[in-house]
Amino acid sequence: MDFQAEYDVIVAGGGVAGAAAALEAARSGMSVALVEKTVLLGGLATTGLVLVYLPLCDGNGRQVTFGIAEELLHLSLRYGPGNIPAGWRSGRQLDEPGRYRVVFNPASFVLALDEALEEAGVELWLDTLMACPVLDGGRVAGLEVENKGGRGLLRARCIVDATGDADVAYRAGAPCQTGRNWLSLWVLEVDGSAETPAGALPKMTWVGANAHGGGQPADIPRLTGVEPRDATEFVLAGRRLLRHRYRDLYASGAADRETLFPAALPAMAQFRTTRRIVSRDGLRPGQDGRAREASIGLMGDWRKAGPVWEIPYGALLPQRVDGLLVAGRCLDAEGDAWDVARVIPPAALSGQAAGAAAALAVRAGVSPQAVDAGPLQAHLRDRGVRLTLGEVGL
Repeated sequence: MDFQAEYDVIVAGGGVAGAAAALEAARSGMSVALVEKTVLLGGLATTGLVLVYLPLCDGNGRQVTFGIAEELLHLSLRYGPGNIPAGWRSGRQLDEPGRYRVVFNPASFVLALDEALEEAGVELWLDTLMACPVLDGGRVAGLEVENKGGRGLLRARCIVDATGDADVAYRAGAPCQTGRNWLSLWVLEVDGSAETPAGALPKMTWVGANAHGGGQPADIPRLTGVEPRDATEFVLAGRRLLRHRYRDLYASGAADRETLFPAALPAMAQFRTTRRIVSRDGLRPGQDGRAREASIGLMGDWRKAGPVWEIPYGALLPQRVDGLLVAGRCLDAEGDAWDVARVIPPAALSGQAAGAAAALAVRAGVSPQAVDAGPLQAHLRDRGVRLTLGEVGL
């Protein structure tokens, strides 16, 4: 190995789930490393230009998601424009744009994430690829990583997989399931045909399918996102659609290259559901409104007002592997539940829970699978997280 280091907790993946996990573990007194393959924190929210911080409320004026998930929403506005809708508390059956959510500037969010993690004392490893987990029997004891310094070994007493694709869990031998993704490309665009007011956010434009699959090109298959050529095919197909859009607009005279053009392209494939773990206590369709044993927090349905889900701690625990938690869109959620759980607020919420559980596991000298739900829930409540439907009046 070209370099080595040791920590209490290592978080693989610097998206919102990984950032939340690292923040919580560090604030709980752990030495923490955060390994991110790009040079930008925030994952799909920033590098991927998915710039909508979806609702923390149920669409009926009731906040349901708290803690670091709410903190990060406000951090996304610290160095750039964006506003929370003024009437979200008084509205009923609100559509997503009127709820407790914001549209943010991705670059501004990166700056705020850098600041928060540095202030918490998290040691960042940017431009560093997680190559493979290091196993000690059935326990994940560290990660082999690669960067410009060569191949290195980072060891820890607990690992959090926040890769979005369950890369650590899968390579450690945990059972996983894969999804299928519509081809949808979000870009930031300059549109000089209209006067832009001061403080306006960059214009977001998408080509391909919408969130429900409408507009999927018939000649492009849905991809899992975890096969060797999937990212290349997905990204190039999306950019091909974007070229065709501009070519057609220019040819028709509806726009020209001086006034309408892309300002920023995503620097990662915008897959939504790739690979997730299989646990003993995951989220399944139809479980909204149901009490779950060992809930670690609540998530609203971003697609429609009303449904609220309790997220069980068990959904963060892969089978057959010790010393490992997952956070974000690779937690155990199936079908319709996966679509609800994959977005920013549940990712941040599960990240905070994973960071807290990792800290408790390290302090007790046990695997995360042996962490008792009672102390974990007490810790999260102390952090301001509301855990059950009853705690928000449901």
